[in-house]
Amino acid sequence: MIDVHSHLLPNIDDGSSSLEASIQLARVAVMEGITHSLVTPHHMDGQYINHAADVINLTAVFQTELDRLAIPLTVFPAQEVRLTSELLTALDAGDILTTDTQGRFLLVELPANEVPLYTSEILFQLQQRGITPVIVHPERNHRLMQETRLLYDLVSQGAYTQVTASSYVGVFGKAVMAFSEDIIRHGLAQIIASDAHRLPGRQYNMAKAFEKLVATYGTGLATEFNENAKALINGTSVSRQQIVPIKKKRLFSAY
Repeated sequence: MIDVHSHLLPNIDDGSSSLEASIQLARVAVMEGITHSLVTPHHMDGQYINHAADVINLTAVFQTELDRLAIPLTVFPAQEVRLTSELLTALDAGDILTTDTQGRFLLVELPANEVPLYTSEILFQLQQRGITPVIVHPERNHRLMQETRLLYDLVSQGAYTQVTASSYVGVFGKAVMAFSEDIIRHGLAQIIASDAHRLPGRQYNMAKAFEKLVATYGTGLATEFNENAKALINGTSVSRQQIVPIKKKRLFSAY
């Protein structure tokens, strides 16, 4: 498997707190069946700044340590970039890492509770620069959960989305799991990734998520999602299912 969202690099954000913790995470990744992983520290989220050059250097150092310990995991530098009004300025300044060396895909994080008014415009401007935005963990955004049409509109406008494995298997609660299932069922997700942070809490759950995906949809969609993860690293084409708006469930019957 290929994981395109993880916080493996030690002591630079809210993920791994030490090199030892990162090595332990890497060993668990291999046990899960993960062979390649993007390391994606938070960037410009109001708390963490992880400049592109620093992430590249730290990833190389971490890969050297993995190789020294004979841990069969290949890591690539990237960032989980908060969508702010400053994103395009940082991009033009060369401080934004895409998921691939061709500059085709960018992991974009929305604020947890909202979808800023400028979201569509910035996503459009990214696409004008040849970059496809990949919205990470939309299933945990409170506004999208309440107004599901917003997510459909963003995907219709050309964005991709990445559902978190732990969300899909219920780690974040039933409501988030149900929304994750809806996103996948309606063709609004193209990738599943771990968003692994630390052990024993926010770990991988990738194997469990793909087992659920196969049990629900067969092997075809699971294979497509893994190939899409590979495409994000290689800068090749990502497959999309037909997208359908999510109909918000009625909580109470009318009398």
